[in-house]
Amino acid sequence: MNIRKQSIPILLLILSGCFTLLSCNYDKKNSQEIKSFVKDSLLSEESGNLYVTPDQSPLDMIYYPTDYPVSKMNGSGLEVLIARVIYSRPQKKGREIFGNAEKNLRQFGKEWRLGANEATEIEFFEPVMIAGKKIEKGRYVMYCIPYAEKWTIILNSNLYTWGLHMDKSKDIFITDIPTVLQSPPIEDFTMIFTSAKYGADLIIAWDNVKAILPISFKK
Repeated sequence: MNIRKQSIPILLLILSGCFTLLSCNYDKKNSQEIKSFVKDSLLSEESGNLYVTPDQSPLDMIYYPTDYPVSKMNGSGLEVLIARVIYSRPQKKGREIFGNAEKNLRQFGKEWRLGANEATEIEFFEPVMIAGKKIEKGRYVMYCIPYAEKWTIILNSNLYTWGLHMDKSKDIFITDIPTVLQSPPIEDFTMIFTSAKYGADLIIAWDNVKAILPISFKK
């Protein structure tokens, strides 16, 4: 009977030690999980929006006058909007962009939507002249057929094609513009308006190639 009484404290001590060990292991595991959760949360915050995957060819919008958005937001009302282009900007990513080979992303003689994703759109807020032809106020799909020394620029009235299969019967304007080589190459496909004495130039550039579309209007 005395042996049993003496054994009880020892048994309790052993059980207490086991409980403490299990508790420590649980706390250690729990602590690691908390640290991992906090780390993941911080990484998630650093990566930006958790619900949207960044587009590999982000949408962009350019204006002429180029500072029109700032003028509009400031409420100065001094700028009159002439044109706007909405397009997506693919990236070079080490690929060979223009050429005749199958490996080229944009092959000569084949239609190109001047960007990625949905078709590129240009909108004129007043009539303009391009290559001696009057282009009425309105919104158009703009696409291109690239060649080695020129690009054929086309405006089309069919707005909802995504630029994948163009209906030639809806073409309202076609012109050729020369290309020039540029260095260094541009990683992101870029379109931008610049001021000119006759109106504005629409500069279209990617990789080591640049083309300029002159647009005339009254200033």
